[in-house]
Amino acid sequence: MPSGAGGGGWEPPARLGDSGGVSAAPEPRPADGTPAGAPAESAADTGPAAGDPAAGDPAAGPPSATARAGQAGRRSLAAAWVLGVAGAALAFFAAGRTWAEGTVALATGSTRVAVEGQDVTAVPSAMALVGLAALVAVMATRRAGRLLVSALLAFAGAAALVTALLGAGDTAALEAEAARAAGLTAVEVTAVARTAWPWAAATGGALLLAAGLLAVLRGRLWPGMSSRYDAPGAAGAKARRGSAAVVDPERPEDVWKALDRGEDPTDTA
Repeated sequence: MPSGAGGGGWEPPARLGDSGGVSAAPEPRPADGTPAGAPAESAADTGPAAGDPAAGDPAAGPPSATARAGQAGRRSLAAAWVLGVAGAALAFFAAGRTWAEGTVALATGSTRVAVEGQDVTAVPSAMALVGLAALVAVMATRRAGRLLVSALLAFAGAAALVTALLGAGDTAALEAEAARAAGLTAVEVTAVARTAWPWAAATGGALLLAAGLLAVLRGRLWPGMSSRYDAPGAAGAKARRGSAAVVDPERPEDVWKALDRGEDPTDTA
C-alpha cells in the first residue's frame, strides 16, 4: 500500500469525473447534517443568556427599590389628580343646583319656592376652586412647600364636605326666600322637599379630602416641575454664587476674573 511522502498518512484515492478529469473525493458531513466548512452557530444566535431580563429568567432579580418607589409615586400622583379634579368639579356643579323646595301661603294662594346650594352656603363652591388651585400648586412646589399646599388641599375638601352636610338639613335659606316672595318678615314654609345635590356636594368634598391626604402622605415621591419653570435669572444667580465660592484671593488671576464677571472677590459668603 503506498504511503504519503510527508509522514505515512493514508489519503483517499482520486476518482475520475464524468468528463474524464480527476476530482477530489467528497468531504464527509457531520452527524447533525451541517455542511462542512459552515460557521459554527454562536451562543448569541441561540437566544438570550441565562440571567438576561429579556428572557424572563428569575435569576435577573426583582426591580430595585428606587424603581418601585418611582412606580408607586406615579400611581399615587395619577390617583390624586383623578380624585381632586373629579371632587372639585362635582362640588362646584352641585353647589349651583336646587337643594330644597317648599310651599308658602300667600294672600292670593300658595306658591312654591326653591333655593340653590349657593343660597344655602357658598363654602362648597369656593372650596372647590381653592382645592383645584392647590392641586395644581402641588406640582410647582417641593419639600415643605408641597406639604403645606397638600394640607391646604385636604382642608378645602374637609370644609366643602362639612358645610354641604350641614346645608342639607338647613331651612334658614328656604325661609328667607319664602319671606322675600311673600313680602313679609317671617312666614311658614310647608311641604319642604330636599334634593340629593347637597349629598353630591359632600361627595365632591370627600374626594378633595382624599386627594389632599394622598398628597400629604405620598407627595414626597411625586416629581416636580423642571428648572425651566424657575424665575428668570435664578440659574445664573446660582452659577455666579458657585463661581464666587471658588475664587482664591491668593491668586491674582482669579481675582481679576472675578472682577471681570462683576463679582466681589473678597465676598466669601
